[in-house]
Amino acid sequence: MEIVLATGNLHKKEELAEILSGHRVLLPSDLGSSFDCIEDGETYLDNALIKARALYQVVKRPVIADDSGISVPALGGAPGVYSARYGSEEAGRMLESPERNDFLLKKMEHIRDRKAFFVCSMVLMLDDYRIYTVQETFSGEIAREPFGGGGFGYDPLFYLEEYGKTVAQLPADVKNRISHRGKAGAAIKDIMDRLESM
Repeated sequence: MEIVLATGNLHKKEELAEILSGHRVLLPSDLGSSFDCIEDGETYLDNALIKARALYQVVKRPVIADDSGISVPALGGAPGVYSARYGSEEAGRMLESPERNDFLLKKMEHIRDRKAFFVCSMVLMLDDYRIYTVQETFSGEIAREPFGGGGFGYDPLFYLEEYGKTVAQLPADVKNRISHRGKAGAAIKDIMDRLESM
């Protein structure tokens, strides 16, 4: 199946192309389309559906959209659905990933309970009325400082005790097997494989 991702993020394309092996993954730019939409939903699923519907109206072919973020219970669940914009209001501009990581570390400076979890809500939209949704999580804790050069976003801060490493220190194949996006993508791939064999 050929699928268009509701993102301009090349990292996400590379990650999902590996997870969805056997299917062709495109970005809107690969079709000569630009894509941007306002993600103003209250939940990850709301935002994933907003993106899927917006892109489907542009390309009129199967799309995948996801919304993901990191939640820290000790911060009342923040950043949550605002993960990509975390700290930007205070800074008066959109922060880059390392700046967002620094902002989160400052918020966590005096907090002992460093448990955290990622959430990924993923939507496969085949047409206006054929929509599949999956939501997965990935548990860990916030490291005291960033480690590793792999992954993207909050990966350098997300420490996994069972591996003794942050997600940014893991090989891509391991991350893609155990992460929130990896698990959601695997479930979506199962659906796509089944649909293709029908």
